Amino acid sequence: MSGKPIPAGEHTLPALPYPYDALEPVIDAKTVEIHHDKHHKKYVDELNNTELALVKARGQKDWSRITCLENDLAFNGSGHILHSVYWTNMTRPGTGGAPGKHTQSYLDWYFGGVETFMAQFTATATKVQGSGWAILGYNPAFCRLELTQCEKHQDCTLQGTIPLLVCDVWEHAYYLNYQNDRAGYISRWWTLVNWADVENRFLQATHGKLPLSQ
Repeated sequence: MSGKPIPAGEHTLPALPYPYDALEPVIDAKTVEIHHDKHHKKYVDELNNTELALVKARGQKDWSRITCLENDLAFNGSGHILHSVYWTNMTRPGTGGAPGKHTQSYLDWYFGGVETFMAQFTATATKVQGSGWAILGYNPAFCRLELTQCEKHQDCTLQGTIPLLVCDVWEHAYYLNYQNDRAGYISRWWTLVNWADVENRFLQATHGKLPLSQ
C-alpha cells in the first residue's frame, strides 16, 4: 500500500512479490494466478467503482443508496487490504525464517509462546464458519497483539486492529490443491509465512514504540 493518500477510484492491483509458481508445492501456480489476477483484482475494481459512485452521490446530494454503497466500500476495501497483506505475508516454502525479536517477545508475553500462538491461529483459521480469514493484528487501544476470526471481512473485526499476519480461508485460496481439506492447507501454509514481513508490519503499526522489546 502507498504511504500517500489515494484519490477516490484510483486503487491499483499490487504486483505479486514473486512468480506465480513461487509458493509451490504448497499452493500451485494456477491457484495463485486466479486468486491474484481475478479475485483480488475484482475487489480493486469494485472498490474503485464504489468510491466513484460515492463521489457522484455526494455531488448530487443523493443519499438513497448510501447504505448499499457503504457496505460495498467496506466489503471491497477490506478484501483489497487483506489480500495485499496476504501476498506479502508469504514467501517460498521454508525460507520465511522465524518470528523477529519484537514479534517473538509479544507472542511470548500474550500467547505464552510461538507454538501456542500457532496452535490458536490454526484453530481460528480452521473453525471459520464458511469463508473468511484468521488475522493476527496489533491493537493500539490495548497495546498488544490480538488474534481474530473474521468470517465477513466487511464487519467482523476488532475495531482499530492493524493486520500483521493473515491467512485466507476462502475456498478459492486452496480448493484446486486441497478441495475441502482446509486443515491440510493451513498446516502447510505455515511453511510459507514470511516472518520478516510480519515484523516489519509490526514496527510500522507501532511506529517502533514497543515497550516489551526495549
